[in-house]
Amino acid sequence: MVRYSTGPRVLGGAAALFLSATGAHAQVADQAGAELPTIVVTAQHLNEERSRIDTQTGASTYSFTAKDIQSEPGGDNVQLNQVMLQVPDAAQDSFGQLHIRGDHNGLQFRLNGVILPDGISFFGQTLPPRMIASLKVITGSLPAEYGLRSAGIIDLTTKGGALQPGGEVSLYGGSHDSIEPSFNYGGSSGANTYFLTGDYIQNRLGIESPDGSSTPLHDQTKQYHAFGYFERILGDSDRVSLLLGASNDRFQIPNRRGFDSSEVNPFIAVNGVPSYLSDDLDDNQREITNFAALSWQHSAGDLTTQTSLIARYSSLDYSPDPGFGDLFFTGVSEAAYKRDIAYGLQSDAAYRINAAHTLRAGVYLQTDHLTSDTNSAVLPIAQQFLPDTLVPLSDVPVSIPDNEQATQWIESVYLQDEWRFDSVFTLNYGVRFDHYTAFSSGSQLSPRINMVWQATDSTTVHAGYSRFFSPPPFELVANKAITSFEYTTNAPYSAVNGTVKPERSNYYDVGLEQTVTSALTLGVDSYYKQATDLIDEGQFGAPIILTPFNYRYGQVYGVEFTGNYTRGHFQAYGNVALQRAIGKDIVSSQFTFSPDDLAYIADHYIHLDHEQQVTMSGGAAYTFGGTRLSGDILVGSGLRRDLELGDGSSIPNGAHLPYYRQVNLGASHAFDAQGLKGFTARLDVINVFDTKYEIRDGTGVGVGAPQYGPRRGFFFGVSQAF
Repeated sequence: MVRYSTGPRVLGGAAALFLSATGAHAQVADQAGAELPTIVVTAQHLNEERSRIDTQTGASTYSFTAKDIQSEPGGDNVQLNQVMLQVPDAAQDSFGQLHIRGDHNGLQFRLNGVILPDGISFFGQTLPPRMIASLKVITGSLPAEYGLRSAGIIDLTTKGGALQPGGEVSLYGGSHDSIEPSFNYGGSSGANTYFLTGDYIQNRLGIESPDGSSTPLHDQTKQYHAFGYFERILGDSDRVSLLLGASNDRFQIPNRRGFDSSEVNPFIAVNGVPSYLSDDLDDNQREITNFAALSWQHSAGDLTTQTSLIARYSSLDYSPDPGFGDLFFTGVSEAAYKRDIAYGLQSDAAYRINAAHTLRAGVYLQTDHLTSDTNSAVLPIAQQFLPDTLVPLSDVPVSIPDNEQATQWIESVYLQDEWRFDSVFTLNYGVRFDHYTAFSSGSQLSPRINMVWQATDSTTVHAGYSRFFSPPPFELVANKAITSFEYTTNAPYSAVNGTVKPERSNYYDVGLEQTVTSALTLGVDSYYKQATDLIDEGQFGAPIILTPFNYRYGQVYGVEFTGNYTRGHFQAYGNVALQRAIGKDIVSSQFTFSPDDLAYIADHYIHLDHEQQVTMSGGAAYTFGGTRLSGDILVGSGLRRDLELGDGSSIPNGAHLPYYRQVNLGASHAFDAQGLKGFTARLDVINVFDTKYEIRDGTGVGVGAPQYGPRRGFFFGVSQAF
């Protein structure tokens, strides 16, 4: 179950064992009375020391363990974004996107404290949940060590061979012709430990259905994922570790049924062919992501440091319909290839000056090299900019290449002090400096201050202020040669193409956590973000690639209510979030927007397309005699759509889609008592009531096409641990 916290946790029980470990030669007894091997004690000790580098003082932290993930319907066979949908104020979007607290895509992923540079991959799953030992989603007013992406920090602790030895093979599948074999194995040899996991996913619901059908047309996906963690213990105080990950995902782009291009663009013909049926479109996308991080950790006395060298390769290859089908419907058939290669250096340190003060500091350097190649087939028209009606001068396509390369540099440093006045009040204050150079450039000195007050034994209050600075997502920005497309069916709306700028914001957060009983904890958290050059993203073409743009002004604010209940073998949680996210005056990438929309947004605040005013989630699990029953629910008021007015005009994002709910159930049984040691079977039902609901309807600022949530599906799985 999701667990909420406003700051550092006090660990007890088994966790206290390795806090007191004094060296590599110590032998410590676990709760069952057995002695833990030396390498286990040392690995536990170094993990705890590494966690001292990070602080969540004053931020809102939502925690999952591997057991929590397994308790949910689908267990660790689901995608990571589905796990995170149980976090308060996490709204689902099309293509597997996730919006936390009204931000479009401001998530930063960390593995064992190591930052993973942003990648191009859009709906691929690079990080399978089965590699996770624990997961924290950190949001709100963040301490100074967190920067560049500020909507949420997805902090993952990976499994390791010393602490999670042994292995498992599993097979999972069911509806949508899905099949998912997987394995994981961890172990140790002397001072060396390792953990490996891999899976293959195949189904016919790779991307959300565009028509709400349970059997969408042309929607197959094949995905390969692999992850490895290797470490060598060098002594009581040092270790070297290596993280490796790879994914290779192929997606068909699903088709809407029964649409003839002559109904959409009646004047377009290609090479003498007068029209094209949407059923026949054959668009495909391939995404590849590989990453590696080599880290050295030193923990001695009051000082802990971790320094990492990081590399990430990310590419996306979009292949349009070979029969120019996209040209019939959208005026362009675009083959697109993007590749981003990033290298980084990260070094963080924590030094305990005395009982009252812990000093933390760090540096982060990153460079990216981006390659973007497109080749677009278009038809000539008589007008410079996009007209209301496309009337080509010829039906013979012409090819327009648009190729570019670019480099980005990022430099960040931070310094902060955690000041414990006494046992009930903690203040964390600091400052960070960020600078970047890419298509644009910018820098900012950002102060942060957060406090946690243990008002009573059962009441914890937190509050904070953070100044944030977020560079544009470099891997998505395209310095498009829009003049090349003038007088074509892919003509821009105008020649205005402002450079995407960094977002700067002030963020305020106040919250309270109340322990009602030993079993029940309640929380409330409120936030307000005031931004200039607020970054949003939209899909403006057939390839599933987002284009960033800025609103000159932005405001995002909301309140979250959380509850957790744990008693014996029963656990339950519930979240309710209310949100408002608005922006005014689009000041970059203007050529992608209609003149009417630009004029309206210049003078009016509009709702951001990813705003969901009401979001609710909840779940429960009960375990008895080797059997676990679980269920969860998602409820949303719907993302934004255009509001059509009686005079034929519309207000961008002026309405929202209908409320929806999705209920999932799961059951699993471990057959140890029946003599099948390590054997487990599970049954999951996704969308139990077969609710048909829209995530997107194809209207709204930067929205490409309709998308529907999953229809009812039955899934079965078996696994064997060894």
